[in-house]
Formats: sequence, structure tokens, C-alpha cells
Amino acid sequence: MTDLEIAQKALIRPISEIASKLGISQEKLEPYGRFKAKLPLDLIDEDKASNAKLILVTAMTPTPAGEGKTTVSIGLNEGLIKIGKNSIAVLREPSLGPVFGIKGGATGGGWSQVIPMEDINLHFTGDFAAIEKANNLLSALIDNNIQSKTRNLGIDPRTVVWKRVIDMNDRSLRYIVEGLGGTSDGVPRETGFNITAASEVMAILCLCTDLEDLKRRLGNIFVGFTYDKKPVYARDLKAEGAMAILLKDALKPNLVQTLEGNPAIIHGGPFGNIAQGTNSIIGTKMGLSLADYVVTEAGFGADLGAEKFLDIKCGYGNLKPDAVVLVATLRALRYQGGASLSEISKPNLEAVKNGFANLERHIQNMQKFGFKPVVAINQFVNDSEEEISWLKQACQELGGIEAVVSDGWANGGNGCTDLAQAVVKAVEEPSEFKPLYDWNSSVKEKIRTIASEIYGAGEIQYSAKALRDLKSIEQIGLSNLPICMAKTQKSFSENPNELGAPTGFKLNVREFEIAAGAGFLIPIIGKMMRMPGLPEVPASEGMDIDKNGVITGLS
Repeated sequence: MTDLEIAQKALIRPISEIASKLGISQEKLEPYGRFKAKLPLDLIDEDKASNAKLILVTAMTPTPAGEGKTTVSIGLNEGLIKIGKNSIAVLREPSLGPVFGIKGGATGGGWSQVIPMEDINLHFTGDFAAIEKANNLLSALIDNNIQSKTRNLGIDPRTVVWKRVIDMNDRSLRYIVEGLGGTSDGVPRETGFNITAASEVMAILCLCTDLEDLKRRLGNIFVGFTYDKKPVYARDLKAEGAMAILLKDALKPNLVQTLEGNPAIIHGGPFGNIAQGTNSIIGTKMGLSLADYVVTEAGFGADLGAEKFLDIKCGYGNLKPDAVVLVATLRALRYQGGASLSEISKPNLEAVKNGFANLERHIQNMQKFGFKPVVAINQFVNDSEEEISWLKQACQELGGIEAVVSDGWANGGNGCTDLAQAVVKAVEEPSEFKPLYDWNSSVKEKIRTIASEIYGAGEIQYSAKALRDLKSIEQIGLSNLPICMAKTQKSFSENPNELGAPTGFKLNVREFEIAAGAGFLIPIIGKMMRMPGLPEVPASEGMDIDKNGVITGLS
């Protein structure tokens, strides 16, 4: 069966029954239909959260289809429950862009899924729509102020950096001209769209700690400059209150269930390549308040999502992971070792050996943060025992790194009990988590540290625009913010075709985006875009719905 068919045939329990497993009363639950609900923020208990164990799931550099971090995260959570641990998975919400594009949804796969699968992958509880509306309200307020003759702040339209967003891969909206038509239709200016998952409002939702912090961060959004070079923020437009109203329900984490009837929390959905790539601090702390173990994941490879989780999210959320799981697949190792995309499903020990340098770099990077990662070998049906045996031995020779087969796709929790045991062992071993850099270092020093220590870069080159942006960052006093790199997920370098573990390459910083409300700076590396495009054959072409409302083709 396909993932969708498995999800559609699953026994799905009322959400009140799932909530009762966490000790949540019906009075506290805010149902969205029969099978999903919102959780109020007063369920967060900081004392309980500080004593629970946090497990971060990340991965090696992925193939275009991804390596199954969500599948492993869900399977690991089920495996922990199978061995008697009180565990919960806390995951990100899917974006419609990948769902209808190439990568598919984000509800896991096979027998390690969260359900209701269709709801979660589509509109879910409306969080993305609320984020989109709040973002675009600010856009409308900016243009309205520029148009105004009586309340004009003197915003220079040429300096406005705030963009509208839409939750779809639509490359035609990257660069647009708005305000055409006439004097009553706005002031013409160049602008564009980002995808909702890469919006600063999404980042703010995922990094705030409560409603007051949400409003403060929304007010701190940097808009642009006045004609006399003064910075303008969303608070100057009195936007934060109305934006927060639109986000009041989206701020609450969503409760769903796994195929095995265990609770799961899903909240927030920033991409890992063009945003911070991790679910919300609120969602993570909710999980830590309700269970003894929390399994969470960070987008794309460990060079992106995990680095941002550890250097940004942990700083703002006062979080400390107790263990790191690094997902590897033999198909990704074959690909990194030179096998073509059409050949990566076929056993190829030589390609696996050649591609191991990529996984080794990711292991070393996690060690720089103070962790001895557990390697989860996400098993596919064509993987050979010879390849698996070699990979386990190669990991063991890297200072005793344990590599364990994760078979959650085929067998759910029963296929992940060995992984669960290895993770519990890692949690119980002492670790000394330390961020990679000091936020108070200069912007260039922070970028240099990430680029050299994590990516393996040599020279870092800044365009003329990037240098101008740096001056603006220094002028408005934001140099002490952490760094959220926007870089391709397909390589350690900015060249998506450069596989393995390259070193000494040049990294080009094209420009900066300022996310003052979220609390980080975004260097745009090379050709990276914050609005993806659709592939030649979008996944949407294979989707349909019949007269009875049964969906097909969703993955």
C-alpha cells in the first residue's frame, strides 16, 4: 500500500482519547473536528520541561526526495513507547509548496505516520493561513502608509524589504512590480513574494514563548528606512496588535496521533534551507511538559536544520538536547558516492564507501556541539546486508559511533526498538552541549565560523549589496543577532552538484535579509531563493479526489 492508503485504512481514535493519554481533560482541549485539537499554553510547565529528555533527529545531506527524518522520528517515538518510555513526537507542519511540488508532505511514511494524514498535509488547523494573513496585513499597512498624505511616516519605497507571502511554490512571484494603475492604486515599487514557510512571521511564531513575546517580536519586524535614513519597524505602523489577533489560535500547538494511537504534537513549519527549520519553542516545551522523552526533528541535513536548532532555537528557548540522532540512508550514501539518481536504489558498496565522507562530516559536526550522535540507518527494501554491515563497522571505527537499523517504515514501533534502546543509552551518557559561536561576535566572524567549521568552506566573498546590507545591520544595532543561513540543502557548498565532503571552496554571500522580529540575520548564499519553483512534473499532476471525497496521489 502507499503511505496514503495505509493512513486511510488506519484505525483513528477520537482526539479526546489521545489527549487523555497525556492527562489532558476535555475542558482543556480545543477540538478542530474529531481527530485534531489545539492545546492551551497554560499546559506548559517549565519545571517539568527542564527535567524531560530532548532528542534531536537530523540527517546527512539528503537526496531530492529526502531521507526520512520524519519517518524515523515517528518510528523512534513508537519504539521508545514499546520499550516502556513515556515519549511524544513534536514535529513541524507541512507546507503546501513541497506537497504539490516534489518532496511530498511531512507526516512520515509507511507504518510510521501521524494522522489524519490528508488534513495535516493540506490546510490542517489553519496555522499557515493565519501566518500568511498576518504577514500580508503588514504589507498592506506599509503600502497604505506610503500612499497616505496625512499619516505618512516618510518611508522610502525603494528601501522596503518586507515581502508578501503565499504557501505555494510559485517562481513567477519572486520579483514583481506593484501599485500600477493610477494614483489611487498605490505607489509603484519593486517587491516580491516569499513562501510562507520562509516568512519572518513563521519564524517569530516558532521562536516566541507566549502571546506577549509574540507581540513584541512582531513589533520589532524591520520594514525599511525613511527618506532621512531612519529605520522603520512594524510597531511604527501600529501593526503588532492586529497581527497578533490573527495569530492567537495559530500560537497554540496542534495535537494529533500516530498510526499506533500515540499522541503527537505538530506546530510551525519553517524550511531548513531558507529558514530555521525547526518546530516551535512552544510546541517543544509543551511536549517536554507532557512526557519524559520528546523526539523532535530539524529540516534537511545537519549542516542546516540541526545547526540552526542548536545555535538559534536552543538559545532563545533555553533548550539543551540530551541526544542527537543522525539519519542516514544507503541510497543517500550511494548518491554522495557518485551513483546517479536513477541508480541510487540499487546496492552499490563501492558508492556507499565513497559517499561515507559526507556522513562522516555530519558526525564530526555534531561532535563539535558536544554530542556523540546515534546513526539511524533508515532501511529501504533494496538495501543489502553487505552495505549495512560495512556502514555499521565504518561508524564504529569513528570513535565508537553506534549505527542502528531503523525499520519503522515497514514495521512501525516494532522496527525501531533497537534504535530506541541505543538512544536511551545515549541520553544517559553525559554530554556537554555548547553552541558553535558567540552571538556577540561580529557578523562576519559568525558566518566564517559556520562556513568553515560546518560546511568546510575556505574563502567567503561578499557582494557589494551584501556589504551595504552589513552597514545597515550595524547602523541599526543588530550585529549581535545569531545567523540563519539560506543555502542549498543539496551540498555542503553552495553548488548543489558538489557532492561528498568538499573543502576549501568559496562561499558567496549575495545579500542579507534582516529578521529583527524573529531575532536573526539571514545571509543569502549564492543562487538560493526564498520562493521555490515547481519541478517539470509537479506532484499535483498525480493527485485526484473522487465523488465520495476520497483523495489519491497525496504523499
